[in-house]
Amino acid sequence: MWGSQDISRYGSGSFTGEISASMVSEFGSRLAIIGHSERRSVFGDSDEVVAQKFARAKQAGLMPVLCVGETLAERESDQTMQVVTRQLNAVIALNGIASLQSAIVAYEPVWAIGTGKTATPAQAESVHLRLRQHVMQLDAELGKSLPILYGGSVKAANSAELFSMPNIDGGLIGGASLVADEFLGIWRAL
Repeated sequence: MWGSQDISRYGSGSFTGEISASMVSEFGSRLAIIGHSERRSVFGDSDEVVAQKFARAKQAGLMPVLCVGETLAERESDQTMQVVTRQLNAVIALNGIASLQSAIVAYEPVWAIGTGKTATPAQAESVHLRLRQHVMQLDAELGKSLPILYGGSVKAANSAELFSMPNIDGGLIGGASLVADEFLGIWRAL
């Protein structure tokens, strides 16, 4: 299936350079990545903008893949859960908890993207579990069924161990998806 790496927070109108959710949907895409760390850090997408993009994706019938994650400085100062729950809560505040139906959350520690570093399976599992518990406090059934992916230097060599964790439901694969042998190794680990 097709997906987009981003969409505009705007519906339609004169927004040169922006790709609206409805355009992505009309093209036949079914998914849209929302809030990727590079969108947040390089292009300045705030939590509010991410929440607006999430809403546009849902309105267009797209399945949002909501990315949350902390920087190395935030991890080292023990702020991981504060950061990822703040990012998730911005979406919930604007769109409601039910908006996470037919959505995916992807935990992508910023410090592990494209760096070759990865969270240990135990570190990733801990964040995934706490994200799931956070959603379960608001909607128990949704929290149990919400897919939570791990994205942060997933490779063939570490994918089986990551995917064996009970709250890691799959991967949001970056650079390894461009190398056939790596991507096939990850696929086989599922």
